[in-house]
Amino acid sequence: MSSAVPPPQKPAPDARRANIVIVGTGGTIAGTGASSTASGTYESAVVPIQDIIASVPELADVANIRGEQLFQIDSVSMTDALLLKLAHRVSALLKSPDVDGIVITHGTDTMEETSYLLNLVLKSEKPVVLVGSMRPGTALGADGPSNLYNAVTVAACAHAAGKGTLVVMNDEIHTARDVTKTSTMKLETLQSPYGPLGFVVEGEPRFYRLPARPHTTATEFDIDMIFDLPDVQIVYAHANMSRTAYDALAAAGAAAIIHAGMGAGNVPEYIRDALAELRASGVFIVRSTRSGSGAVVRDGPLSDDHYDWIAVDDQNPQKARLLMALALTQTDDTSELQRIFWTY
Repeated sequence: MSSAVPPPQKPAPDARRANIVIVGTGGTIAGTGASSTASGTYESAVVPIQDIIASVPELADVANIRGEQLFQIDSVSMTDALLLKLAHRVSALLKSPDVDGIVITHGTDTMEETSYLLNLVLKSEKPVVLVGSMRPGTALGADGPSNLYNAVTVAACAHAAGKGTLVVMNDEIHTARDVTKTSTMKLETLQSPYGPLGFVVEGEPRFYRLPARPHTTATEFDIDMIFDLPDVQIVYAHANMSRTAYDALAAAGAAAIIHAGMGAGNVPEYIRDALAELRASGVFIVRSTRSGSGAVVRDGPLSDDHYDWIAVDDQNPQKARLLMALALTQTDDTSELQRIFWTY
């Protein structure tokens, strides 16, 4: 008669814990370097999401976790098609009664754009959290494991519900509406001009302010009704610039061009006629700023009413591009497009 002790059984998932799906899309958090001292030179988007989850066993103490690899790219290669694929998949997951929240691992280069679109189109109050890292997992002082753990604690937190899409990096909780990448190398690269919504303190999410602009369930955009985005492009303004880029983008079929202007979205005198001509031909012109923060007012140094242009308020060029694309799925009336920028 055998006296062998049977192997221990894996405990059943704790039904009292939140069920969190971690969707992998690549980025530095899925990267590897040639050595532990290589934090800036590495190959991005190579580690599968299941291996990333396994590298942080503490996640099992926070929630019931399952992973899903949607795609595996460096986020610099994000396209509108991939962005919509992600948004549709997240929307489908949120509809499931056995999903309480979503965490998306993502590269930091376009994290603000992905999170912002999700913030505008998802029709759920369940937490959706984007997370990434500035150092690959092979580097000394890798920030990915801590960031991922914090992101899961936020996604599993009841207080995170109804706050729109969030970005969790470097112990900070940011609203997707405001957050932007500010440094090529610092761990605190993701910043918001008005400060974070809160922090993760010893594994506990703490919120101190709320998003003021409409998001998710309160917007007029529904991802389940959006299958393509109009072509909206950006031109970065500079001294002695030419109209070549504007004309080329218009000729290639751009429906709108974001002018990332100097100062308060200013347009050089020698470019105004070019933009006026493009608007007359049907291309929308949206004035933004390359300055990094601050509002662009309507009819400031020049008359937007006269030229039939649009001012972005405080949206940076990359977020203005996405908002304009979404707005064009709803209307082609300039006054309505301007209302949308004032609203979101």
